[in-house]
Amino acid sequence: MLSPKLIEQFFGAASIQRWNDYPRMVELVELDKQAHKFIIAYLIAKMEPKESINMRSLIEAGIFEFLRRVVVTDIRPDVFRKALQKKEKEINTWVLEQLYDSLSDIEEGAFYERFKTYLNDSSMYKKERFILKAASYMATRWEFSIVYQTSQFLNNIDRVKEAVEEEIEDYYELISVRKMAMNKKISKIVDLSGRLRFQKRWAQTPRIPETSVLGHMLIVAILGYFYSLSAKACDGRLVNNFFCALFHDFPEALTRDIISPVKYSVSGLDDIISEFEIKMIEEEILPYLPEGLTKEFKYLLGLYGDNQKDEFMNRINEHEIKMVEDVSAYNEEKYNAIDGKALKNCDNLAAFIEATLSISHGVRSKELIQGKEHIRGKLKEKGKIGNVDFYELALEIETYLGV
Repeated sequence: MLSPKLIEQFFGAASIQRWNDYPRMVELVELDKQAHKFIIAYLIAKMEPKESINMRSLIEAGIFEFLRRVVVTDIRPDVFRKALQKKEKEINTWVLEQLYDSLSDIEEGAFYERFKTYLNDSSMYKKERFILKAASYMATRWEFSIVYQTSQFLNNIDRVKEAVEEEIEDYYELISVRKMAMNKKISKIVDLSGRLRFQKRWAQTPRIPETSVLGHMLIVAILGYFYSLSAKACDGRLVNNFFCALFHDFPEALTRDIISPVKYSVSGLDDIISEFEIKMIEEEILPYLPEGLTKEFKYLLGLYGDNQKDEFMNRINEHEIKMVEDVSAYNEEKYNAIDGKALKNCDNLAAFIEATLSISHGVRSKELIQGKEHIRGKLKEKGKIGNVDFYELALEIETYLGV
């Protein structure tokens, strides 16, 4: 599906600090920024005329941008943008060289070729690029509102604030950006998703690198994207898989991340938590979505029937939501399919990597070791779907990391 080296590079974004020359109340890292950017890009795209945005291209362009960023890790974002203006061709050539071994086997080289074209042809995915730039700006603006609180004593901070605020004008042609700037109700969704960076995964045990719920959601979405490529999923199925994974823990902005041993230790507790999640989604999320998006968003979150929720069920939604055993039998746009079981494996694989990476860095605990072994067992039991063996990928990652 993808190489252990590339997976490690994606996780490396959890160690890339942002605004590290300013005092901050919390750690701000690149992985969280990228995740927030994807969520905002989804909202922007859904508020634009549907015929003008290709959602698959939006996802792919975002992944291409993320890939370049995880390679060029040591350059500050503003310096990086200036460097691209003068040395873009040379930087892109170097990035392609660094990623060739990791990307050249995906889709028999087709993915790498699209990545290469994207870096060298600014007209590719032009509208989607613009939305991603707007989303990146909005995510940066949201971060800066945190940084500003602790930096007002610095003599240049108001100039930075002015520059950040002025940049919004470049994206005013997008109605969603104007609404976010005016603090309309869509801003509530932006805020809720941003707050997921404050919730740490494996909160009861130290890890390196630490990952937040927000960053974890993006990792699962990226794994879901590459799974979809391996499964030769149609565009609609691939898009659904990515955004279902990207939002799979979104309700935890309202309920917090409850670890599995706690969730499943008391009989019936999981049902109570799920019922509360549904209530909070209905009251605190759905009313703030753009008009016409509620039905789609509920489907992505796995809401169906009479107050039931399962984001990881295989499902289609042709005229009504139906659970299915084999999603590959519905690989057409009209079925609006989601590979829920495969996405659950992506979720488990992401958790497995979180534990394994930390152990490889020498930060290990009984909870991490036990958690890693438990997740590996689940992947062994249910890890192969179609031509993708998640258990074998987990073993490859262990070998690569020397754990």
